[in-house]
Amino acid sequence: MRIAVGSDHRGVAMRAKIVDLLKSRGLEVIDEGCNGQESVDYPDIAAAVARKVSKGEVDRGILICGTGLGMSIVANKFPGVRAAPCHDYVTAEMSRRHNNLNVLCLSGDILGERLVDRLVEIWLDTEFEGGRHERRVGKITALERNMPNA
Repeated sequence: MRIAVGSDHRGVAMRAKIVDLLKSRGLEVIDEGCNGQESVDYPDIAAAVARKVSKGEVDRGILICGTGLGMSIVANKFPGVRAAPCHDYVTAEMSRRHNNLNVLCLSGDILGERLVDRLVEIWLDTEFEGGRHERRVGKITALERNMPNA
């Protein structure tokens, strides 16, 4: 599995640990930065990761900012991207099981290191159930296709 990972300045330390976790699981990681504490604009990082997911260049993405909210807003602008912030085990599992979430958004300010490791593991290991959920995700895709171009 190929995963693109990115963060703004508030998620740099967490991103580095997540990259190590992903590599320890034998996954291919594309690191989209940022690489320092100097302030950067989260939309630029989110777009870089979401674009790769949207184009099928990677299987999934992980984004980290202060809350995970801004990253998810940007990522969801790209066709085929289903991004959401997850803050607990239930949201991490259900985001995959029912929504086939392909971009996990995390908070660099709120979540602790052990929790983040477990959230990422749950998100990676949980399969999409399909069935009635496939129909619902299909409706999301249909909505994207029918959106007027701005």
